[in-house]
Amino acid sequence: MLGTPLTARLERSHRILVAGAGGGSDVYAGLFLALTLREAGKEVHLANLSFSHLDALDLDVWLAEDVAEIHPDTSARDWYFPEGCLSRWLAKHGQPATVYAFPKIGVRPLRAAYAKLAEYLDLDTIVLVDGGTDILMRGDEAGLGTPADDMASLAAVHGLDIPDKIVACLGFGVDAYHGVNHVQVLENLAALEREGAYLGAFSVSRVTKAGALYLDAVAHAQAELPAYPSIVNGSIAAAVRGEFGDVRFTDRTRNSELFINPLMALYFAVDLDALAKRSLYLDRLENTVLMRQIVSLIEDFRDEITPRPPKAFPH
Repeated sequence: MLGTPLTARLERSHRILVAGAGGGSDVYAGLFLALTLREAGKEVHLANLSFSHLDALDLDVWLAEDVAEIHPDTSARDWYFPEGCLSRWLAKHGQPATVYAFPKIGVRPLRAAYAKLAEYLDLDTIVLVDGGTDILMRGDEAGLGTPADDMASLAAVHGLDIPDKIVACLGFGVDAYHGVNHVQVLENLAALEREGAYLGAFSVSRVTKAGALYLDAVAHAQAELPAYPSIVNGSIAAAVRGEFGDVRFTDRTRNSELFINPLMALYFAVDLDALAKRSLYLDRLENTVLMRQIVSLIEDFRDEITPRPPKAFPH
């Protein structure tokens, strides 16, 4: 991170929320960054857009409407609960172990939930983290990946009055299996650079304390959730270990040929508000209450446009 524009932004931050934008295990993609910032003396909190059935949690778990406060002993009624898994891992390693969780909801209630948490924690910075890079899609690309959850988070945080808002992506290449053309990812990053909104890139290194802990956290999650390990974080972890090519770490990828490579271990950081303003359809999502409304509106937008044709890497 030394010398990047991201460093300057984070140096002036004191109370930071690192939040998984795309749900599932995206919060794990923010773990290296969160641990690095904690080592630097920052107060860092973790949150995630959850894919779990949070409505089955006990009432005393709810900090506010649509904001659950997950601890190591939080009892879940859902076999898939990465927030609880991460909380237990954090406690095991002597880290602050609370992980906040938001349900899968539309922009309007999700923004209200973020606002409540920001006020409760007195935040001055929010870093949305995407496992993959499809949050960087503006809407007219050949493929958008799985945009609904990312766009709900992006739109929600874009509307908040917070001093610093950042997007960080980890896992370049993994969204190819959902139709993303990564030449267009690079094209979008170049456009953000021209606008002064690209904040630089840096690698997750296994020889650092934070990098070693990230690998341990991913292995712990794979052991706790053997039936449904994260393909995204499994791919990133394999890249961090220096593996290459069609690496097998779960039967979930048995019908795919993976391309694990060093680019997957790179964070790309951009200014959140600038990214949101580049979106061609984000304003359509403003009044959504349910996630399925977001899905429908994105489909409607795609029906109205002719996507930019995909491009091949020239080398």
